[in-house]
Amino acid sequence: MSHPASIYCYHCGRQHPSAEMRQIDTKGGKKWRCIKSIEATKKNAAQRDAFGKTVTMVNKAEQQARVKARLDAERLQTAG
Repeated sequence: MSHPASIYCYHCGRQHPSAEMRQIDTKGGKKWRCIKSIEATKKNAAQRDAFGKTVTMVNKAEQQARVKARLDAERLQTAG
């Protein structure tokens, strides 16, 4: 079975190359998860928390950039 070039990781909320992904069984069925997040679960609590905070910061920054880009595009449309 072939996989798409990138796959969404339900854990960290990002797209990753398919080579960096593994399908795992969860209570809700099979889901894709990146190797980095799987490995992070094997570390101690402080390291897991640090990984989670990093993922959260990256996701927030990306979301803020998308919102800013959308607002900038809307301003350009209404200004013209």
